[in-house]
Amino acid sequence: MNYTLNQLRIFLKISQTQSITKAAEELHLTQPAVSIQLKNFQDQFDIALTEVVGRKIYITDFGMEIASLAENILNQVYAINYKTHSHKGQLAGRLKISVASTGKYVMPYFLSPFLKQHPGVELLMDVTNKTQVVQSLRNNEVDFSLVSVIPDDLGVEKLELFQNKLYLVGSSAQRFKKRPYSKEIFKELPLIYREKGSGTRQVMERFIDSNHIPVIKKMELTSNEAVKQALIAGLGFSIMPLIGIKNELHNKDLQIVPVKGLPIKTVWRLIWMKEKRHTPVAKAFLEFVRKEKTSIIQNVFDWHEQY
Repeated sequence: MNYTLNQLRIFLKISQTQSITKAAEELHLTQPAVSIQLKNFQDQFDIALTEVVGRKIYITDFGMEIASLAENILNQVYAINYKTHSHKGQLAGRLKISVASTGKYVMPYFLSPFLKQHPGVELLMDVTNKTQVVQSLRNNEVDFSLVSVIPDDLGVEKLELFQNKLYLVGSSAQRFKKRPYSKEIFKELPLIYREKGSGTRQVMERFIDSNHIPVIKKMELTSNEAVKQALIAGLGFSIMPLIGIKNELHNKDLQIVPVKGLPIKTVWRLIWMKEKRHTPVAKAFLEFVRKEKTSIIQNVFDWHEQY
């Protein structure tokens, strides 16, 4: 056998996601590249690692055993790397973070300078909806989570980063007055919702319910990017975080529809479980964010305050 560490890493990710497409996304590879490596890895075994039923891939019992061994091997490789950095006096280890989907426009700017200072740190960041973010925190699978809505049923500690603003947004093709409309405008506009479990949807529904607004629900989409494309295409309107539509506003693909009572304001927070025993890497990152957050916000997110 002549399998590579890269093949082990790819097969492990496929087994974890149960999807070649999702594995490719999380590994930042193309789907064909992942498929080729899976085939090359499979060719070294006489027993099937996967099987396809319909259009879904399943990991066989043998494949699950190989995935478990692959995880052990990769953990040992990571340990070698960490030991090497540690003996050089460098900070080393894994930093595990789960991020609410819109938080992908926020978190990288706090991570990038920290990772450049500490090349021995490996980042594992999962971008998903709020429900999965909270679940990963509850299961103690991550060091930190980035959310704009704090879960009610979890004892967490928090570090506030900056304000999250949500506006009513639609295609620039339709003209609206500059003066704020009353909430009655929602009766006329078909709304596009994020999926259940999304923090953005939760905030949007609270606003609608608390103001007793009758709405026309047009469709439900499972990602911020999908909602943006639907809005640009003129399929409806949605209440969206400002942080995720900077380029679309600049390019005039989207516009903010002024409505009394908007924007909705929440706060982006880094949260972690109370009494969590942080690793040296997690401690160092928390200290870094506390020290540098004001500078990062001023340098990167100053445009946000213009709205």
